[in-house]
Amino acid sequence: MKSIAAVALLLITSANISFAQTGKKETTKKQTATYSCPMHPEVKSDKAGKCSKCGMDLVMTNEVKEKAPAITYYCPMHSDVISNKPGTCSKCGMDLVPKK
Repeated sequence: MKSIAAVALLLITSANISFAQTGKKETTKKQTATYSCPMHPEVKSDKAGKCSKCGMDLVMTNEVKEKAPAITYYCPMHSDVISNKPGTCSKCGMDLVPKK
């Protein structure tokens, strides 16, 4: 009976480790396409639309623009206070610091 419980515990533990490893966050950078005017290549946009100079449709270019990583701010005293922009802690008023 003890050996069955030990095997079951071993299987559960190895399954948890397997799921924990697959749940890791990927560190790849997300990328977005860039659109530009065929007549005015200096006119660029993150989304499809019209050229501000001539009104032509913007076309997707081969250039790929990387998104800046999101910065998270937190309170050094209250780790549960998190924000996506700088500010102050709602509990103690301390300045939020960027998470590295």
